[in-house]
Amino acid sequence: MKKKRKPAKRTITGPVPDVMDIKTLALYLGLGRSKIYGLIRQKNIPASRIGRQYRFSKDLVDSWLKERLIMPHESQIALFDKTGK
Repeated sequence: MKKKRKPAKRTITGPVPDVMDIKTLALYLGLGRSKIYGLIRQKNIPASRIGRQYRFSKDLVDSWLKERLIMPHESQIALFDKTGK
């Protein structure tokens, strides 16, 4: 019997769009879609609902990620300082 191979993990190629759907956000965060739906249900991730679909602002998701960093506050500032200091 042949072994079944796991499908290769997909990644986002090219620039990340400013507004993402569930599938794109899952690729961006490296999470499964069901995990993202769980975060939405718990109101733990910033999302907008348009009809029956969810959309996510890249800027808001990036801010959400920065708020959840587990490190001293001074290190957070240095890590995300875009001035190169």
